[in-house]
Amino acid sequence: MADVKHFDPDATLETVLRLFWQRGAASTGVQDIVTATGVNRSSLYATFGDKQALYRAALNRYTDLHSRPAFRHLAEDGRGLPAVVAFFDSLIEVRCSGPYARWGCLVVNAHAGAENGDPEVRALLDAHHEWLREALHTALLGAAERGQLAPGVDPASAAGVLALLAYGVNLRSRAGADATDLTDSVRAALAPLAAPTACS
Repeated sequence: MADVKHFDPDATLETVLRLFWQRGAASTGVQDIVTATGVNRSSLYATFGDKQALYRAALNRYTDLHSRPAFRHLAEDGRGLPAVVAFFDSLIEVRCSGPYARWGCLVVNAHAGAENGDPEVRALLDAHHEWLREALHTALLGAAERGQLAPGVDPASAAGVLALLAYGVNLRSRAGADATDLTDSVRAALAPLAAPTACS
């Protein structure tokens, strides 16, 4: 079995990330990590720390590779409300099909687990929520500038609601919700925000 000098920490952390993502932190033991990575316990601990430290490292890797690029793309899209529609369409697609189907979002999954009692994990969850809300807010401000929002829609308040909607999509997809049903629900939530023909 590999020791601390003979394994790739980056590849190992990616394996650990996927294990936590698919199975959940509570259902993943250290022996599961040893088996999946082929790295012995002492080498894992020497490189990353204990299981909780590994989990924190996996969460940070996930946000760097998955969450933040998606949020940045949304904020920089420039189309306004159609960018929000595309964000949710892409979210539903990746959550319901492909290699990570039914895994949900590693960060959103942490909101429902005991692991969020860790102050460092809680801080990351709060930061993740703010990144998402800010990206949605930026897109909705662009929509307002383009006359795409219905009268009386406040971009800041709507961004908060849509961030919660994204969490719901992630959790329901992990539970096996149908992509069409999720899309219909998202469309229903977005419809009141749009001025006539804004999303067409």
